[in-house]
Amino acid sequence: MVEPVSDATSRTRPILSPWLQGQLTTLLARRGHAWLLQGPSGLGQYTLALELARAWLCETPSAHGACYQCRSCHAVDVRTHADLCTLMPETLALELHWPLDEKTQKDLEDKKRKPSKEIRVEAARDMVGFSQQTRSGGKTKVVLVYPAERMNHITANTILKTLEEPPGETRFVLASEAAHMLLPTIRSRCQTHTMVWPSVDESLSWLQGQGTSDVDAPVLLRAAGGRTEDALAMAQQGVKAAHWAALPKAIQRGDVSALAEGTPAQAIAMLQKLCHDLLAVRAGAAPRFFMPTDLPVCGSLASLSVWSRELMQAARTAEHPFNAGLMFEALVARAQLAMRANS
Repeated sequence: MVEPVSDATSRTRPILSPWLQGQLTTLLARRGHAWLLQGPSGLGQYTLALELARAWLCETPSAHGACYQCRSCHAVDVRTHADLCTLMPETLALELHWPLDEKTQKDLEDKKRKPSKEIRVEAARDMVGFSQQTRSGGKTKVVLVYPAERMNHITANTILKTLEEPPGETRFVLASEAAHMLLPTIRSRCQTHTMVWPSVDESLSWLQGQGTSDVDAPVLLRAAGGRTEDALAMAQQGVKAAHWAALPKAIQRGDVSALAEGTPAQAIAMLQKLCHDLLAVRAGAAPRFFMPTDLPVCGSLASLSVWSRELMQAARTAEHPFNAGLMFEALVARAQLAMRANS
């Protein structure tokens, strides 16, 4: 949730959203060598974690964050800071342009294996070695772990002792979108910060400032369940207000093209939101992701409940190399079946 801004006399620096800037200022005023930033997706955990790490490493930080002028800030920008270690799944590190170690890079280039979607234990062991090395000249060393829930038990246990008693001045920031999945021993060794939900007005103002139209912003914010970063991601994927509003009835009539622009994982997520709202309406509650006028009155509590469970199961295998076209057809056919049931 950062908007790059530059001028003639300084390096590119970000303007954080007001709610992230407030949280950064608060965290920088507090003590502690290990922080866990927790909350659902779309609230800016990664952005806040990186800004916190940057400020800790900065040569001339202020109470509000890093200076963005010093060598340390530049090194973070170009992903070469010797005192910053990132623990991420390899898939995410590649997406966010964080470097991998030479062996891992060579294995992937030689196609000996695919990038891992978990934080590998080998990376955790490298982090332990990193924490024991002498600092490159700054005041501290920082380990950034994101998403922390992608550590399996072996990886989590590998970092546990270092997290509890870091050598030297090493500091940790863990960012998670599913903190309940972390080992209790990991959570107990961190100070916890729960991410702040921005108000609707703040979110809409920020989305519009990022280029989302006045028409699309409120619809996409609702579609994202109030999660501002997720709403922006939908806008960047080309989702429009009219498309989202038309989705329920398009699925009801079997229009596969309503899903075909996204990935299978995105399609399943859209159907889960539709199923949730249809269930809510059937139970006499207000829908969350769609406007009531966009939802057809269809399906029974029983059929929609079964469909909901099947979608949860499908989400676990959404990234498998299935034929996307056939998968979309199957998803829409199953949705129609659930929506046609009357009792």
